[in-house]
Amino acid sequence: MKVRTIVMTLAVCLAGVAVCYASDLNMGTWKLNEAKSKIPPGATKNTTVVYSPAGDMTKVTTDGTDGSGKPVQTEWTGKFDGKDYPVTGGAAGTTRAYTKVDAHTMTVTNKTDGKVTMSGRIVVAPDGKSRTVTLISTSGDGKSMTSTGVYDKQ
Repeated sequence: MKVRTIVMTLAVCLAGVAVCYASDLNMGTWKLNEAKSKIPPGATKNTTVVYSPAGDMTKVTTDGTDGSGKPVQTEWTGKFDGKDYPVTGGAAGTTRAYTKVDAHTMTVTNKTDGKVTMSGRIVVAPDGKSRTVTLISTSGDGKSMTSTGVYDKQ
């Protein structure tokens, strides 16, 4: 009986460590590696992205330039549960939702006034030192554009 209890306790602890490790893969500061990235003209370019704990949520701060080259910073605080949470610094009425797919992958969706304006996939490399962000967005004139940003962990 004691052996079974010990084994179950260890299994629960290891599962908890795996969940914590998966969450930690995204945490920290990520810098855009422009040489490895393919960001089309007119697309927003996030040069720095910071994931930090905020109580039982996560805060994501982006710094970069908008499609016309003007500096832009956004802040989002929420959970990786697929639900929309407000974004500050973006267009009025903007929300963002992150969904954890697995330990290394998340999806992201931005909406403005309830309409999807950007969606994408974030994949952290197995070694945790880089990540690739592929985004499909709709420009103001309704054209779709795809950008791929490669980020290095700082």
